[in-house]
Amino acid sequence: MNIKAVIFDMDGVILDSEKLYVRFWCEAGQACGYPFEVEHALAIRSLARKYAIKRLKGFFGEEFVYDDVRNKRIKLMDAYVKEHGIDLKPYAEYALSELKNRGYRIALATATPPERAGRYLRSSGLYGYFDKIVCSAMVNLGKPEPDIYLKACEEVGFPPEDCIAVEDSPNGIESAYRAGCKAVMVPDMDEPDENTRRMTYAVVKNLKELLDLC
Repeated sequence: MNIKAVIFDMDGVILDSEKLYVRFWCEAGQACGYPFEVEHALAIRSLARKYAIKRLKGFFGEEFVYDDVRNKRIKLMDAYVKEHGIDLKPYAEYALSELKNRGYRIALATATPPERAGRYLRSSGLYGYFDKIVCSAMVNLGKPEPDIYLKACEEVGFPPEDCIAVEDSPNGIESAYRAGCKAVMVPDMDEPDENTRRMTYAVVKNLKELLDLC
């Protein structure tokens, strides 16, 4: 493999934050009067806003008020993170450090807004490992469309076929796959189904195993 760059999703891949999004989507949805459960939160992992709205309205009906629930989720999660912080995923800093030492370009491709992504990365001590940070707000269409990975590849200066994309969710894997990257999945809260596995170059248990592919 002629790998020149590694592009990481953030939540659930390098930060152990996906479980917080799931928890607080559920709490916010229920506080707003919807029967919001874990499976609903998992279904919108990494999805761009317009796709998340469509999917949630499919679950709860056209009356679902996305912004009310999202704003409540942000408030709840921000309060939690301010008090407790966010843990790293296993081997996250080790893998980033090792990739940097090996000379790979390293980028982030996240659905999280730029200000929050930067804040989370700085507080976790990981910000300096990334050569480029690309957020959904910087492209026309977010995940599962390929735009964010195409932009990340452009930013690091290599074609998609020379880039590994590391994801934890089916929506993220689809985005990376459609961009032409070698999509590697590190399952977080659930295991990939057959369709997701079809789009992956590899499925690894943790970020330490990722290094064996580089």
